[in-house]
Amino acid sequence: MGKLEGKVAVITGGSTGMALAGAKLFVEEGAYVFITGRRQEALDDAVKAIGRNVTAVRGDAADLADLDRLYETVRREKGSIDVLWASAGTGEQGMLGEITEEQFDRAFSLNARATLFTVQKALPLLNDGASILMTGSNASLRGFPGWSVYAGSKAVQQAWARVWLNELRDRRIRVNVLTPGQVATAKQEEVFDEETKRQFESLIPRGKMGRPEEIATVALFLASDDSSYVNGLELTTDGGTTVV
Repeated sequence: MGKLEGKVAVITGGSTGMALAGAKLFVEEGAYVFITGRRQEALDDAVKAIGRNVTAVRGDAADLADLDRLYETVRREKGSIDVLWASAGTGEQGMLGEITEEQFDRAFSLNARATLFTVQKALPLLNDGASILMTGSNASLRGFPGWSVYAGSKAVQQAWARVWLNELRDRRIRVNVLTPGQVATAKQEEVFDEETKRQFESLIPRGKMGRPEEIATVALFLASDDSSYVNGLELTTDGGTTVV
């Protein structure tokens, strides 16, 4: 029997990267998974890659109407949620003195605002004893030049986890933050040039980027009963970058 046998999971931003790897693993472990993404082509490819027990709902996690449509689909098809992984996010560089309003709004709209409403709007569907996890970033733990807006938009999640677990304690709903470091994904290819990638790899003790599948196994831990006594944790999964 899989670790998520019979469970229903919702993963925002699940059409690519770490979240897609997580969706695949969740299904392998017995879950039915709902994934979201902005691009239909990417969603179609993700559904093919996952293969079974998956529903893709096109939408922007920062659009509250799209979130309503997502949860109406979940309610209609499955009725409730056992695992919620708020993973939709974005990031771009901007040095202090050069940051634009547009950069700030893009980061906080998706990484902060969308995460909050992804969780809030799921509450009526979440089963007692459910697991909520959010994707953070080790940028919020270490002072990487040029990434202050991104770091700030991710840092809120640690505060939310601590408050929300207290607000949800009577329902035994756990809230944790999965905080990856540099991971080799298609999105990373878009935002990092080769020199930037080399610089980041030099900070990782093993000298090599993480893989989406390595993050997926940590997400499975936080989603499953293996972490039943883990609540309010920021689980940093960055190969040791932030401690050396």
